[in-house]
Amino acid sequence: MGGTLLVQAALAVAGCGEHRRAGELIDRAAGVAAHLRGYDDPHSTGFGPVAVDMARVLVAAQRGDTDGALTRHVTVVRREVWRRLPAEYRGAYLLDAARVYLHAGDLRGAARALVDADSVAPAEVRGRPLARTLIADLARAQPAPAGVARLATLVGLIR
Repeated sequence: MGGTLLVQAALAVAGCGEHRRAGELIDRAAGVAAHLRGYDDPHSTGFGPVAVDMARVLVAAQRGDTDGALTRHVTVVRREVWRRLPAEYRGAYLLDAARVYLHAGDLRGAARALVDADSVAPAEVRGRPLARTLIADLARAQPAPAGVARLATLVGLIR
């Protein structure tokens, strides 16, 4: 539980622009995660080394290191333990990753993350305002990346 709180605190302070403090908190969370055996998650918090790595991606993006964030993101989603996280965690994270890709100007990467999020956790994509904004932004691209027009229709942005 303490590791989860450290990750959440790191994300909160990163959102306030305190990137050094966010890094310190993530490092502390990584220390807690290092003491877990495998994917030991008795309280179903989704906490572990992969959650720490996901937070590192988001903090890197917050501080403007988009390339570093996306490089780390690719590594995160290729890990075996990634698939063991609850679907809603993966879906929410993929929405954040889509936003990072969009910020980097990589429309195809953003669309891929968005479509992946929808395949993992449709309720996360179809019910969250952030997702609707991402879908709308990507749907305006000419031509819209693959899968985005379908999502835009599903959430009622296009008729």
